[in-house]
Amino acid sequence: MSNDAKLIKNRNFVWLWSGQSISVIGSQLSGLALPVFAVTMLGVTEAELGLLGAFDNAAFLVFALLAGAWVDRWVKRRVMIVADLIRMIAVAAIPILYFAGHFQFWHLLVLGAIIGTATVFFDVASQSFIPVLFKDDEIGRANSALETSSQIAGIGGPSLVGWLLVFLKAPFLLLADAVTFLVSAFTLGFIRDKEVPKPAEDRRPLREEISEGLKFVWNQPLIRRISFTTATSNLFNSLAMVLFPIFILRNLEISTGVWGVMIAISSVGGLLGAMSASKLMKLIGEGQLIVYSAVASGIIFCFVPATSLLPRAAAPWALTAIEFGISFLVLTYNITQVSARQRLCPKPLLGRMNASIRFMVWGVMPIGSLIGGIIGQVYDVVTAMVVGAIGNLFSALWIYFSPLRTLREMPSLPENVETEEAETSGSQESDK
Repeated sequence: MSNDAKLIKNRNFVWLWSGQSISVIGSQLSGLALPVFAVTMLGVTEAELGLLGAFDNAAFLVFALLAGAWVDRWVKRRVMIVADLIRMIAVAAIPILYFAGHFQFWHLLVLGAIIGTATVFFDVASQSFIPVLFKDDEIGRANSALETSSQIAGIGGPSLVGWLLVFLKAPFLLLADAVTFLVSAFTLGFIRDKEVPKPAEDRRPLREEISEGLKFVWNQPLIRRISFTTATSNLFNSLAMVLFPIFILRNLEISTGVWGVMIAISSVGGLLGAMSASKLMKLIGEGQLIVYSAVASGIIFCFVPATSLLPRAAAPWALTAIEFGISFLVLTYNITQVSARQRLCPKPLLGRMNASIRFMVWGVMPIGSLIGGIIGQVYDVVTAMVVGAIGNLFSALWIYFSPLRTLREMPSLPENVETEEAETSGSQESDK
């Protein structure tokens, strides 16, 4: 029996895969409906859109480190279930308030912050949950399979959403997204794992446990370099992309239906990236794939603001081709580097390691969103996107000038290494 067949026959994987695939479909609904709601129905300005992006991602800056320490103490699957239920209630509140005639912009900020906080806990727990369910040699395939289904859902979803927005108001689609969070929580309830809460006597002060996660990330040279590249890229990407809905709907005057089709086509690139990531790791090398993906995506991103110079009829096609390439490269980069750091980190540290990285790489996003909103308001949207593209291009320098550029196989942590020893031995091994 092939390894992929074994994965499919794994009961826990099937429940995880099915629930997260349905949740991704919901994310496709809100991912397009929410910005359309903000730009076309609320009429937000560039500065307000930047503020909204900051509130949506501020939780990664404020709560990520605490979330990591807590997730390592708790049962990760339960954390994911509670986070899904909180997101379900918060997302459902948007259309309920709107149809009741009481919705205001500040509601969107508060609910966005709540959803963002629940997402922090879900993401940290989710990335730390994969190594709990699967063996080291199965982690890469599990991540690739989950991302593949995610990209498949992203192909038909956006075009359907864009078409639905022609006939339905955006709040209706947000209700559907709330239901998918409920389904995700339900399927997680069927998973059976052997994880138990960390015994109270083994827990130390939160400050010490948080510090341990930060030290591991800092002392692991490969993970540190990757984190710097991802953080720099996310800072400038959020600076530019927070204004993308205005760029699409106002600057380029693209309809919601066409925008949905554009997202669907570009998602094929992500699907191909997810499907080919494990093969490319073997063909090109894991470290080299991380570097090449980051460099190439930075180059391609520079063409995004240039589409504003094209004729209106050509801009959507050019932008779709650009997003197709970026989607492919982002998936090959993410799958490779996430799988590598999951193998490099001792299991007792997984939550804090992932939270420390989330703090670094997502904590910069609210800062980027605020800066992007200000640049867009003072100058214009295209200027903000040019600044973001230039910064994104140079983000790959952290890993380009590192051992990753010639590393074919990322090191793995021996299973019998204890947490304290792992911080030292992991660092020494990755220097080779």
